[in-house]
Amino acid sequence: MNLRILQSAFDDLEAGRDFYEQQGEGLGDYFLDSLFSDIDSLTLYAGIHRRAFGFHRLLSKRFPYAIYYLSGEKETVVYRVLDCRQNPRKIWAALRP
Repeated sequence: MNLRILQSAFDDLEAGRDFYEQQGEGLGDYFLDSLFSDIDSLTLYAGIHRRAFGFHRLLSKRFPYAIYYLSGEKETVVYRVLDCRQNPRKIWAALRP
């Protein structure tokens, strides 16, 4: 199965990395490593996660972030990687086209 990450998801990851790097040196890199590990797991487990806002939602194991994706027969597309601590309306707005 192919895995594609949209630019919007990369932008979310970069914003998260910047935030956690301000919290402590090296924490931003740990954040990226953890989230990319979660994303990589989609090659095996895509489609089994609960749906929210019309997308499958994989909750990160180490950080309060959710990975929103859609899975087809040939490809899984990661749309957004969003902080779960924000208002659900803001998450809904971020996921709308």
